[in-house]
Amino acid sequence: MSFKTLRLAALAALVGATPAVAQDRLLNVSYDIARELFEALNPAFAEHWQATTGRSISIDMSHGGSSRQARAILEGLNADVVTFNQETDIDVLAEGGLLAADWRDALPNGASPYYSLPAFLVREGNPKNIQDWDDLAREDVAPVFPNPKTSGNARYTYLAAYAYALAENGGDHDAAQDFVRQIFASVPVFDTGGRAATQTFAERGMGDVLVTFEAETGQIAAEYSAQGFERVTPSLSLFAAFPAAVVTENAARNGSTEAATAYLEWLYSPEAQRILAENHYRVTDETVAAEVADRQPEVRLVTVEEVFGGWDAVRAEHLADGAILDQVFVNQ
Repeated sequence: MSFKTLRLAALAALVGATPAVAQDRLLNVSYDIARELFEALNPAFAEHWQATTGRSISIDMSHGGSSRQARAILEGLNADVVTFNQETDIDVLAEGGLLAADWRDALPNGASPYYSLPAFLVREGNPKNIQDWDDLAREDVAPVFPNPKTSGNARYTYLAAYAYALAENGGDHDAAQDFVRQIFASVPVFDTGGRAATQTFAERGMGDVLVTFEAETGQIAAEYSAQGFERVTPSLSLFAAFPAAVVTENAARNGSTEAATAYLEWLYSPEAQRILAENHYRVTDETVAAEVADRQPEVRLVTVEEVFGGWDAVRAEHLADGAILDQVFVNQ
């Protein structure tokens, strides 16, 4: 064998022994209706990450009901980050020891880079003239939303309707419970989640108004544009945080803490905020919010803290077995 041949063989062996450049990887476990949103966000972050670190990154997604996703993580789903639509589901992860109890302090705005609110989607021309929550309690109106016992989306609907009734009735809780009981009585079918409720309204043609997050009303109106659905913002609604957190125990084990932290911090950047606004979410960046103000109607937003005393109180007084939700939902 010639010297040249031996040299080439040695070089080939050396190249073969050199490890490939590692690619950063994240698993983002998210809520059900966020597929299209992160299909837009993730490539933009990958370009940002490449430009700032010189490294490539792969972002895997898992979508499902927020509460179900939290349970899956507790049972071993190896999430590096979570982007949920329910604060209580991240609290569950904290209670399970996967991240700190003060996770809301890790990022601005209570770790919610964007937010939404329960709003309405009505049929073309709004034939029932549905404008506010009191219209949902009319006998001639059939609202569509999922079962609040199984859907976080619907729990926001329940709480927003309850908050509206309190505001209209001087804080009378008995009147508020009667009000939401009337709304529940007119729902034609209670699906288990938001996707199914959308299909009931848009594809099966049931009901007069779909109640869901404002961001989703924009997505549905675009997806089913041939049906001419119209978006309606009520006079009062409930601030719905969309919280994000690094699952610190998993990220530390996976060696992904740097990328996971940067990923969530990037959601607050003007670039990401514009993508969020294009997908009908309300954003925390004041400049970007001003740019889209003409597309987002004014609404009086109240919070769980000011109306109900916080999520712990909601869980104890409204969502626990036998609590207020069970009492107004009975026989539905």
